[in-house]
Amino acid sequence: MTETLRLDLVTRAQTGDRDAFGELVQEYQGIVFAIIFRRLRNHSEALEVTQEVFMRALRKIDQLREPERFEGWLKRIAVRMAINRAVRRPKETMQTPEAFGGLTGSRQAPIEDVLKSEQAGQVRSGLCQLRPMDRETLLAFYFEGQTLKEMSERFSSPIGTIKRRLHTARNRLKEALCDLQPA
Repeated sequence: MTETLRLDLVTRAQTGDRDAFGELVQEYQGIVFAIIFRRLRNHSEALEVTQEVFMRALRKIDQLREPERFEGWLKRIAVRMAINRAVRRPKETMQTPEAFGGLTGSRQAPIEDVLKSEQAGQVRSGLCQLRPMDRETLLAFYFEGQTLKEMSERFSSPIGTIKRRLHTARNRLKEALCDLQPA
């Protein structure tokens, strides 16, 4: 593309000529893609950012004061957007196949649901057998998700006392649950 043709296309694009901008896109999309791909190393992500670069260029082309500097201006947009994407994307991590075991779509057997329901009922029965302070301590920590500090304020007791109460309440619940088990 000659310098005069490029200058004419940029000037026409600045006045709103979409066809002229389309020709500029055709001319520069390979260069812009290469700049972005060099930074991101991901083909599909580079294609996406390339489109974003041209959309931004279309919106901002009327702000370009020197049309003869279009190529450098477009390249700076591409570099900045590639850097932004690289910085903002989440880090890739490796996972073992077992980590995705819950995503396989396999459902538990219906008996598993029944057993969980039965166990939950036993825990509720065990909690009902505890003293009010033990029950409130366990409920606050395990069911309400309160921190030791929050429980300390709630029960007006030091954190060490709350830890001891949790330990004691867990042991008493364990005994209560053992009593519920058939011999």
